[in-house]
Parts: sequence; structure tokens; C-alpha cells
Amino acid sequence: MTVTVLKNLRILDPSRNLDETGTVIIGDDGRILASGKDAQNQGAPEGATVKDCKGLVATPGLVDARVYVGEPGAEHTETIESASRAAAAGGVTSFIMMPDTDPVLDDIALIEFVQKTARDKAVVNVHPAAALTRGLEGKEMTEIGLLQQSGAVAFTNGRHGLSDTLLLRRAMTYAREFGAVISLELKEKYLGNGVMNEGLFASWLGLSGVPKEAEIIPLERDLRIAALTQAKYHAAKISTAESARVLREARERGANVTCGVSINHLSLNENDIGEYRTFFKLSPPLRSEEDRVSMADALANGTIDIIVSSHDPQDVDTKRLPFADAADGAIGLETMLAAALRLHHDGRVPLMRLIDAMSTRPAQIFGLDAGTLKPGAKADITLIDLEEPWIVSKDMLLSRSKNTPFDDARFSGRAVATYVAGKCVYSLN
Repeated sequence: MTVTVLKNLRILDPSRNLDETGTVIIGDDGRILASGKDAQNQGAPEGATVKDCKGLVATPGLVDARVYVGEPGAEHTETIESASRAAAAGGVTSFIMMPDTDPVLDDIALIEFVQKTARDKAVVNVHPAAALTRGLEGKEMTEIGLLQQSGAVAFTNGRHGLSDTLLLRRAMTYAREFGAVISLELKEKYLGNGVMNEGLFASWLGLSGVPKEAEIIPLERDLRIAALTQAKYHAAKISTAESARVLREARERGANVTCGVSINHLSLNENDIGEYRTFFKLSPPLRSEEDRVSMADALANGTIDIIVSSHDPQDVDTKRLPFADAADGAIGLETMLAAALRLHHDGRVPLMRLIDAMSTRPAQIFGLDAGTLKPGAKADITLIDLEEPWIVSKDMLLSRSKNTPFDDARFSGRAVATYVAGKCVYSLN
């Protein structure tokens, strides 16, 4: 690999609160030699590849902390390789893979399988999250220490909530001793059996509703147990204004807690379901427009730490069904950045906060070597054209599944090049 010089960039690096025009120099070892306006004066080393990037923004490579992949067990929906290519096209250089596979990622051999497959086939960094309970059944805790030692970066019950509070307390106590992060979905077992947001629109469509309490009740419980055990707890996805308030109050009491929001709940609301459009059937369900706006405001003020794609590939057999019978989930690796940029363009969330929520902050929460453009850091870089107009079409998506709620959506802004360890793994042109 030769030295690469990216010049005339707007450099946006939340890890240094840096927003300036300058140059990024990538060494032949795949690490950043210099980045910023001072690097412009260094000149290009002899034999370097120089690229004029005028009009583009360089950010730390995006980090997606909640990605579902079909491999092993459902490779027809998504493989580690296809997910990595979709990630690169969306400017994502690292993602955390959920344990909802067949078999479940609940032992060391499977964690090592994911890592080996990623090393051999993936073009981005893939970090496995291990199951918190065996088989994701919520009955028996997994070996947190050994799984972390083998490379698991978080522990989660995947798409499932965890109803056994005593088991949760024990798991958090163990996790605290290893400094491990526990990240849970918020779904009360009995209240959460509906198929869309509870309210007038659900009544019009004749569909069973999911009340906000199905999210708030398990969140309040989890936050109390996290405070009791002093464990690192991450609420995977919140979707209501009340959830944001509850989180703020827990932090004020001293709990070590963070949270994420799906890009879908920042961009869409329950009305997008229209006439039973199953690509908008998600978990948690799409909420009201008031809740969507509240999520954007909570992101802007820092109550919500990170944005996730919640990439969840489903095939036609699980989506082309009556709305109540269709599987939850939408793909999102390729559209997360573009959808997030809508919040920048309409002035609701500053660009620095958006990039922080999709790069620096998730890297900090889960202890990943990512999220910065500091000299010496691994050269994981996303180049963005903030104004590039484009329309999403299924034909252009690299994911094996096409269940996107943004089909035919018009966006302004996208990743035009993605570098992982100094190597260009995606280029629009």
C-alpha cells in the first residue's frame, strides 16, 4: 500500500471537536499520518497517491451498533460478506453483528466463526455481540467472561426482551466485573404483542396496537437494575418521548447508561404504514410524528447517544404477508447516513452531533478501535457529498434482501467513498 493524500476536504472529527478544511494523509501501514489544516502544509510524500476531494466531507468511518445478519443459518437473507458490502456502500466501516443466527452466537466457537468469516470475506470490520442467555431463551446466562475474551463486544438478547429480572440482575453483576456492556431490546412480553403503534390509526386499520408502556416499563426496570449493580447498560432502541425522559432521570441519579435510536424512528412515523405496507412493520413499531420529533430533539441534546440502522434483512416469504403476519424488520446499512442527513438539512440536528452519533460515540460505548481521525488511528474514513441527490431503488441495493422502507425515497447526501485501514473498499464513481 502506498501513501494516500486526500486534500481539500472539510474534515469533521467529533473525537477532537474538529471542523476545518484540510488534508488527510494515510500511511502505507493503513494508519492516519496527519489530518487537519496543518497537514496541508506538509506536502505529499514522494510516490504518494494524491486525490483532490474538493466539496467532500471526511468523517471517521461510521459505526453501526445493531446489525442482524443471516449467516449462519439463513444465508439467503444476508451473509457476512454481503452485509459488509452493503455497509461499505453506506459509509459504515465497522458494525456489531447481533447473535440472532442459527445456531445462536452463545459459545466461543461461534464467536470465532464470525471473526474468521469476517477476516476472510468482509470488506469492513465486523464485531460479534454474544447472546446474553443460552439460545436467546432468557433462562440461563452465557459465559460472559469467556465470550468477551474470545472477542464479543457486547451482550444482548437480540430481538427478544428479557423478562426474568433476577437473571438480569445476575447477568449485570457478572458483566460489571468484566466491564462488559449489556444491550437489550425494550419489549414487555405481554403488552408488546401488537403489530403497530397503539392509537387512532391502528384502530382505523383494524390492527392490534403496542402501547408506549410496552417500552417504558422494561426500560425503567432495566435502568433500576443497572443502577443497583453499577453495570454498563445500553438501551438498544428507544422510540418515545417518555423513554428519553426516563433515561435522563436515570443519568441524573448516577446510572452508567446509554441508549440508541433506529434511523427509522428518526425518519418515519406510523402514517407511513399507509395501506398495510409491511416494509414499515418494525420493532419497536413506528410511533406518532410527535414521538419522531422528540427522538430527533433527544438526539440533538445528547439524551440519545447513538443512531443505529437496525439492519434486519427479511425475504419475500416473511414480508409478503398480511401485515399482522409479516416479520418485523427493515434493512438500513445503505440508507442510514442519507436518512440521517435529512435531519442536518432541515436544521434539527447539527452535522457534528449526527456524525458523533454514528461514529465516535458508538465506538466509545462498545470499546472499538474506531470513531476518530486522530494521527496514529486506523484509517477508517467515510467521504461524504452532503448535496449528492439520489433516489433509492431496489436494483442498486447490495444487501441480499430488499426490504427497505426507503424504496423510491429521494435523498440529498451520501457516502461517495469508504476507506477501511487505508484501503478504499467502496467508491461511488
